[in-house]
Amino acid sequence: MFITPAFAQTAGGQASGAGILVQMAPLVLIFVVFYFLLIRPQQKKMKAHKAKIDAVKKGDQVITGGGLVGKVMRVDEIYADIELAPGLKVKAVKSTLTEVIDPTAAKPAND
Repeated sequence: MFITPAFAQTAGGQASGAGILVQMAPLVLIFVVFYFLLIRPQQKKMKAHKAKIDAVKKGDQVITGGGLVGKVMRVDEIYADIELAPGLKVKAVKSTLTEVIDPTAAKPAND
């Protein structure tokens, strides 16, 4: 292998504390940008969704993870009994509910 004298001289030198700081600055900047643009908004969204699901009560209309829409008949700590059609009730794990439908905002599909 052929190594020029210029490369040989710079390879043996030690990096100063400022040099390491300059090298680490872009990585820290990237982490800060990722935190504020990706991680923090996702955490806020997850916290809001958890609060909405924890606040489910009898009479709310919900959408399950499988896409089923029904009315909540009973809620406990882990499960929710959902009426999908008159006389057809299912028990769903509360954490699988994806959305609570606001009855004032919902309108019929035909209108």
